[in-house]
Order: sequence, then C-alpha cells, then structure tokens
Amino acid sequence: MPFDFRLGLLSTIVAGAIALVTLLTAKRSLSRWSFAIGMAVFALESLFSSLAVEAIMPDRVVFWDTLAFFAMSFVPATWIVFSLSYARGNKFEFLVKWRFWLLSAFILPVAVCVPFRNQLLFAVAQSQGTWLLRVGAAGFAVNLLVLLASVFVLMNLEATFRASVGTMRWRIKFMVLGLAVLFAVRAYTATQLLLFRSVSLARNDINSAALLLACLLVLRSLFRIGHFELTIYPSQSILHNSVTLFLAGAYLIIVGVLAKVVVFLGGDSSFELKALLVLVALVVLAVLLLSDHVRMFTKRFASRHFQRPMYDYRTVWRVFTEGTARRVEQTDLCNAVVKLVSDVFQALSVTIWLVDEAKERLTLGASTSFAQSDAGELNLTPGETASIISAFTAKQEPLDIDSSKEDWSVPLKRSHPGEFAQGGNRVCVPMIAGGELFGVMILGDRVGGQPFSVQDFDLLKCASNQAAAGLLNSQLAQRLSQSKQLEAFQAMSAFFVHDLKNTASTLSLMLQNLPVHYQDPQFREDALRGISKTVAHINDIISRLTVLRHDLAINAVDCDLNYLVVEILKGYKHAEGIKLETKLQKMPKVHLDPVQIRKVLTNLMLNSKEAMPGGGNICVETSQRDGWAVVSVTDSGCGMSPEFVRNSLFRPFSTTKKNGIGIGMFHSKMIVEAHHGRIEVESNEGKGTVFRVNLPVKPQESVRAAQLIEH
Repeated sequence: MPFDFRLGLLSTIVAGAIALVTLLTAKRSLSRWSFAIGMAVFALESLFSSLAVEAIMPDRVVFWDTLAFFAMSFVPATWIVFSLSYARGNKFEFLVKWRFWLLSAFILPVAVCVPFRNQLLFAVAQSQGTWLLRVGAAGFAVNLLVLLASVFVLMNLEATFRASVGTMRWRIKFMVLGLAVLFAVRAYTATQLLLFRSVSLARNDINSAALLLACLLVLRSLFRIGHFELTIYPSQSILHNSVTLFLAGAYLIIVGVLAKVVVFLGGDSSFELKALLVLVALVVLAVLLLSDHVRMFTKRFASRHFQRPMYDYRTVWRVFTEGTARRVEQTDLCNAVVKLVSDVFQALSVTIWLVDEAKERLTLGASTSFAQSDAGELNLTPGETASIISAFTAKQEPLDIDSSKEDWSVPLKRSHPGEFAQGGNRVCVPMIAGGELFGVMILGDRVGGQPFSVQDFDLLKCASNQAAAGLLNSQLAQRLSQSKQLEAFQAMSAFFVHDLKNTASTLSLMLQNLPVHYQDPQFREDALRGISKTVAHINDIISRLTVLRHDLAINAVDCDLNYLVVEILKGYKHAEGIKLETKLQKMPKVHLDPVQIRKVLTNLMLNSKEAMPGGGNICVETSQRDGWAVVSVTDSGCGMSPEFVRNSLFRPFSTTKKNGIGIGMFHSKMIVEAHHGRIEVESNEGKGTVFRVNLPVKPQESVRAAQLIEH
C-alpha cells in the first residue's frame, strides 16, 4: 500500500470522525451543522482522491477523480455558511446580506459538475507510475469557484478572529488556524490547476496532508469548550482592511510569475514537496506569533535584559485614548476598553460591571470571557451590590480579590469565573470619575499566571479612571440628547395633536351625516369601514403622543397584583392564534398605582401579541423574589437583537414595529422607575422575549406573604 494512499485514507478517517463526533456530542446549531457537513465533504473528496491514486486503468482514475470533483462542488456553500455563522452573535445579518452569493455557491458548482461531468477531467499521459490529467472547461470552472470560495472563507475567518479578544480569541484560535491552513492549501492547488490546465495525482498528497494537519489543529480547538456558542460581532464591512484579500492578491501575482519561470527552466519535480515544507514552516510561525505566552515572554525579556520599563507608557496611552475617544455609546466604549486592557495586560478574561443610575445593581458592560446572554446567571443581589459599591467608594484602589477575606469579594469572584486553573489571581479595579463610582473592572486568566506588579496597578488605575471619565461623558451626552429630543417632541406634538383632534372631529361629523347616504349599500360599507379605522388610528396616536406632554403622577395604593393581572388578561383569552398561559403565585399587597401599572402590563401584552403575527404562546407569571414582586410576560415571537435591546429598546422614538412610534417601552420604563422598580428583558432573535417588571414589596408584607405560602 503506497504512502500517498495511506495518507489520504488517514485524513479521510480523521476528518470523517470529527464530522461524526461534532454531530453526536453537542447541541445542534447552524455553525455545527455546516462544520460537520463541510468536514464530511472533505473526507469524501480525500477518499475518492486516494482511490484514484490506487487505480491502474486510466478510466478508473478519471472516474474516481471525477467523484472527487463532485464532492468538491459542495465545498463553497457549506464552508461559506460556516464562516459567516461561526462564533458570531450577528450571524443572521451576514447570512441575509450574502444570501444571493450563498445561493450561487449552492447552485453553480453542482450545475457545472452534473450536466458537464464528461468535461471535468481527461487522462492524457502516464509519468513515473502516475497519471497526468488534463482539466476540461467544467473542471476549470469548478476550481475557479473553489478558489474564490477559499479566499472568501479566509476573509470571514480573519474578520471573526480580529473581532475577538481575550478568552474568546483563545477559544477560536486553533479552529481558525486549522481552517486557514486547509483553505490556503486549497487556494494553492486550485491556482496550480488554473495555471497549468493539468493536474498530477501528486496534488492529492498536498491536499491530504493539509487536511490531516488542519484536523489536528481543529481537534486541539474542539477541546476548548464553548467556542461554537460565542457571540462575537465582526464588522459588516468584510473587505475593510482585510489582510487576507491583500495576501491573496499578492500570492496570485507571485505564483503566476514563478510558475512561468519554472516552466521556462524545464520544471521542478520536487516543487510540490517544497511548497508543503514552506506551508508547515508558515503554520509553525503563525502559531508562535499568535501565542500569548510568546508575546508575554518577549515583553518581559526585553524589560529585564534591556533595562527599559515593561510598558511604553506614551504608546500605551496614545493607543488607549485613540481607541476610546470616539466611542460615544456606553456599550461601544466598554467593548473597546476590555479589548485594550486585555491586549495591554495580557489578561484573557476582562469584564466590566456597571453601576446603574439608582446605585442598586451591577449590569454587564462588556466582557472578553462570556457573552451578554450569559450575564443573567452571574447577576448579584441588591445586598451584594450595595456592599461592593460601599467598599470601592471607601477604598479607590485596585484589589486582589482572590486573596481578599472581605464578604463583598465573594460575589465578585462568582461574577468573574476563571477559565484556567493556573491563570493567577483576579484583580478588581474601581472605575471612578468626579468622585463617583461608575463600575468595576475585573481582570483574570493572565497569560502564564503572572502576578500583577506595582507598575501594572498604577497603569490599571489610570486606564480605569480614563474609562470612567468616558462613561460619565457618555451618560451626560445621552441625557442631553434625550432632553433635546423630548423638548423638540413636546413642541411638535402640541401642533400635531391639535391637527389630529380637528381631523378626528371632522371624521366624527362625517359619521353623524352618514345616514343621509345610508341607502347606498356600497358607499355605506366602504365609508363606515374607512372612517372607523381612521378614527381609531388617530385616537390611538393622540393617546400615545400626549403621554409625554405631562408629568408622570403616581397615585399609589395597596393593590392585589394578581387581581390586576387577571383583569388585564380577560381581553386576551379569546385572541385569535394566541395560546395564553398564567402562573400566579400567592402575592402580598403591593403599593402601586393600578392605572399606571395597567398601562405597563397592557403595553407588554400588546408587544407580545404583535411580535407573533402568525400566532404563538404567551405566558404571564407572578412571583416574589428577594423583596420584589415580579410580573413576567414571556412570548414565543420574533425576539430582538442584542444591539437593539442594549441601545434602543427603552429610548423614545426607537422601535422595530412598522407602524410604531417608539414610545410604549420608554413610557413603561418611566412608570416602573417612578414606583422605584425596574424592568428586565431577555430576548433571542427567532425564539422570543421575556419581560420582567420588578416592583418593591414592603418588608412586613413580604413576611406576611411568606407565612401565607407556608400555611
């Protein structure tokens, strides 16, 4: 059994095993399915190519290599889908944006292979025991499509890798590197075929070796749990500053010139082997350059032996200020800060927890180790939050929380779980500006487990205070913008409401005069339908617009929250297509304004119903938790993107509804906060949304409710 056949068979077995294990050992997702199918396609192609090497008769060689071409025709579609969805929180935006190219990647290769299968390959000569095949027009087209797809996949993987940071980058590094090796070799072999219009079966050895090497790197990555579920948000401008695009263009030019030189000089029989050795050397170099340990060692070696500070403070501060100066939105600023801090201090896990305006909660600002959707499991109780805020307000210095014996350090450790057993101690840095605590930044999982020095603490304090100043500016800018919006809206709505009221009065008069034409059935039917719809729509707009023209007044009384919920749900029991479920627990009396809270719950129910135009499930629950009365409304509707929830959901005039004006959730938040409560939201696109209204319960009422439940 020749070596090239054994190499191809081994790569087939390993790739097929990875595809099978991926499907059987983890939950299904688009990226997992496309990855498993893509590896299975490569396994089949490697198998057919190996059988072609073993074949003796030319017709059998062409037969097996033609099957390899058929398998290769599925490479573009499956791997483009994977590269657009792998570890991306906004994968559906990319899939929609590139949908026509995806459809082309599915159709074109198969459309070329199936009807023109007799024009893929031709056996023309035998040299040193192996057949040389001439590529037909169909084979040329398939290889061109594979080359373009390989470059596109590499560009997408580069974009994902560049958008990742810290632990997220650590998790995907070997997956990206392994696939980069695989598709770089595919681009190389496709280029050789396009240049010479012929293919030697020795080409299969290079593809098999690259597939085996890629599988080993991918296996290394698969042991790093969680990289399929990451939520990285690369830029939509995939061509912007793409190193892959530059290298691919340079490579195609250089290899074209070199190929002509080789042909002119009479050829080089060891050309493929030399290319493979160069590839292995480049992979080793890439692993070293991407290694955080190597970068940390280089920095410390230079600091120790060349008598210079560990940090070039001017460069660090210039990069930090440039990276944060243009970040106006709070979320963008936090994402930029954790990425910069992770790079500067070589800490793979960096998390920012922000103090809310009421100084009652810590919410996730950004993290390099876990996604926004995972933050709910790490949230702190109000008591824990108060103790942390009090501790860092009194002591405004970076602290090693792993060595701390204080009670408030326990929830901080829980809110920042370590990824590595030898990642060193975790450090918490307060973010203070103008004497006010805006949040805390926690660093952990430092490369090599290196302890933080005095230099590190000084620079960390400067960086956190600079970030806090940015948060303060962002907060003030947001308040100013909102104030201007409301001021402009109040001026506009005064005229708008006046005109609408006149229009509604006119339409009402038309309804009164309608009996004059009552004998005309067609006119009567059309007029009544149109006028009634218009009046209802206008009055609805008036009621929503006038909400913001008056100060919010709360007339609170002790109220049965369950009774209020039941009254509101009566109007939805027979709604078409809606399956309504209620789970009401025994609740204490809550001091609230029933009229205003009714508006909040009605708005949540309407939002849930409108999020399910084709029907669905709505579940309304009441419960008591940690001194709060909680009403949750869960639907199975279209959901919302994380960006919309973070940046737009509770802002006036921001809406996803086609005919909405974006006031309902803003007004609901105002009402709940006027009751000293809060609204929480969890939403996943395509899966549904959960809104929770938290209202404070008097301590004595909470005890009384607990006694009722016990009895």
